[in-house]
Amino acid sequence: MKYADIIIDISHERLDKTFEYIVPTELENQVTEGVQVVIPFGQGNRAITGYVVGLHNKPEFDVTKLKPIARVLKDSIAIESQLISLAAFLKKNYGSTMNQALKTVIPIKKKENEKLKKEISLNISLEQAQIELTQILTKKNHAVGKERLLRELLEVDVLDWELATKKLQIPSSNIRDLESKGIVKVESVRTFRNPHINKDANQKHIVLNEEQEAAAETIKADIDTGRRKTYLIHGVTGSGKTEVYMDVMEHVISMGQQVIVLIPEIALTYQTVMRFYTRFGDKVSILNSRMSPGERFDQFERAKSGEISIMVGPRSALFTPFANLGLIIIDEEHEPSYKSEVIPRYHARETAVYRAKLAGATVILGSATPSLEAYSRTQTGEYQLITLHSRAMGQDMASCEIVDLRAELQSGNRSMLSRRLQELMADRLNKHQQIMLFLNRRGLMGFVSCRACGHVLKCPHCDVALHLHAGGKMKCHYCGYTTVAAKTCPSCGSKYIGSFKAGTQRLEEIVKELFPTARVLRMDADTTKGKDGHEEILSAFAAHEADVLIGTQMIVKGHDFANVTLVGIIAADISLNESDYHSGERTFQLLTQAVGRAGRGSEPGIAVIQTYQPDNYSVVASANQDYDSFYSQEYAYRRLLSYPPCSHILGIQVSCDKQQDAIKQADILADIIRQADSNIIIMGPEDAYIGKLKDVYRRVIYVKADEYDRLVNVKDTIEAFLLQQKQYRNTSTWFDFDPISTI
Repeated sequence: MKYADIIIDISHERLDKTFEYIVPTELENQVTEGVQVVIPFGQGNRAITGYVVGLHNKPEFDVTKLKPIARVLKDSIAIESQLISLAAFLKKNYGSTMNQALKTVIPIKKKENEKLKKEISLNISLEQAQIELTQILTKKNHAVGKERLLRELLEVDVLDWELATKKLQIPSSNIRDLESKGIVKVESVRTFRNPHINKDANQKHIVLNEEQEAAAETIKADIDTGRRKTYLIHGVTGSGKTEVYMDVMEHVISMGQQVIVLIPEIALTYQTVMRFYTRFGDKVSILNSRMSPGERFDQFERAKSGEISIMVGPRSALFTPFANLGLIIIDEEHEPSYKSEVIPRYHARETAVYRAKLAGATVILGSATPSLEAYSRTQTGEYQLITLHSRAMGQDMASCEIVDLRAELQSGNRSMLSRRLQELMADRLNKHQQIMLFLNRRGLMGFVSCRACGHVLKCPHCDVALHLHAGGKMKCHYCGYTTVAAKTCPSCGSKYIGSFKAGTQRLEEIVKELFPTARVLRMDADTTKGKDGHEEILSAFAAHEADVLIGTQMIVKGHDFANVTLVGIIAADISLNESDYHSGERTFQLLTQAVGRAGRGSEPGIAVIQTYQPDNYSVVASANQDYDSFYSQEYAYRRLLSYPPCSHILGIQVSCDKQQDAIKQADILADIIRQADSNIIIMGPEDAYIGKLKDVYRRVIYVKADEYDRLVNVKDTIEAFLLQQKQYRNTSTWFDFDPISTI
């Protein structure tokens, strides 16, 4: 006998309220997580609909008090069923409770988030209203407000309360008096907050070039013949991937379907979203993390009601409740922000492909620097590769120079700016052209390297950079290997060895010292704290109110400034030597994106990459804009060390405010994994990347396997054990499949 947990109202904040029902034997094959069912409810056994959110073999309540499910609703296309099935997918494949997964995919309804407005309308016929107006006018010293209100309502069907009382200056007492006499009626109606209204939307149509048109036609032909695929558009920076997206979007919308467009972060909102508004007008809505809960909820409601056809936003927009979803686009699919940092730690790419399968939709991934995971699937035929080789407007790619910072040091230049970059900056400023300087501040703690020869100290077991820690120690954040901090370079004997540290604020000061007349803008987490911080800085730079834009990685992705002819990458090594197997890939992606910002207008562009490792394959490949060369070398490295996408990794973190309990619980879980799968590779337990955070101790276990399902089985085994375990209940455990950073 099977039992089902059924939820009645899934648009309420108390999603954890479920009811247990018996699954009749004849319905066992039909009842799955996500299906809509009819159940007898309450003392009167009235028939209502609910959604199955869990199935199990053991009842939690007295079986004699449980009722059976009446029937399964056939051919139900309710969006809620899709979203609950998606929640079940997250729970199974990424590790979480069903409630955590449900709260991820379904917008929580809170009454205080609703925005109401009052509207006034006639409660009598137009003829009667005309008679009432005539009678008012025959009276001496009549109420002018009543006259004005009736005149307006004879012209319009509905009048907004605020417009009436403020702009038309009609006293509220006049309105209430006419309401009490039954002449007008006042109603409170739900209004939706729209965060972006583009008054200049003009249905602009761009003529595609030959490459773009071929790409769009390939996808549209498959859609028209009912083939639903996942495509990867690999296009060089500036190749016009967005125009291809919009052409396919227009085709899908003409078929009466809806579109979700995912963008990686808020910094892309300004230019990217306005391009969609210009093309599609009020069919577009947007989500971002800086919106209020009410605004976010309203956008989901607008989508559900069919008021909009396109939702643009970060990964949470993937759960927009479109009833007839036809297309999901993930722009810059390689971005780490597509992986959730909270439980369930899902990846938007895999989740999008699964949602598309449920909805019968098409998926388009786009990037100038595709992730190894996505590109490797084009090689096996799981995704279809479409390549754009040239820039959309025919401009040449920016030329690129690599500056060896070791030589700069030897020649006596200890500045953050090389002599070559300073020379090019002076030239561009004289020509009134714009400059972008990029400094990636990830890994601020710093890898340990020699400034004389460029040698980086690495873990002998993991081939990742060691990080400098307090107490004069260097440590590997993967296996826990620890050694004494080096005082001289083991390669060349130089004393110029240590942790590289730099910041955008210091870079801004240096630029102002060297070029006192230059107008400088800085864009990083400190300068973009306001709701519209990104847009204000980008708008000012686009309007040429500044000559130099300094920033972190948020300035190098997706922005198109025609007057930028010089891009400087200040320290490629910061990302190159992160304690993470993704470091080479991230460096290539960041540098390629940064180089691609130069020369997008009529003037040719140049990029300068400053590095202590000028011969590194990631640096050389990005300078040459050569993805194929990078991919072949990086993939060989991943295959050698059994890293994704050549295999899979499950990170398991145990945390507790008592250090010994965290250690013991992690050891127990490691033993359970060994018993469950004796051939699986286990690394750890070791202290986490940050071993103690806010007085909570954290231990991690990494598990490697060629098959993803083996790791899912490990997760299931641990979850089953934790449900039964009585010891160490003060510890918490969570899972991270194919983590994109050290946990």
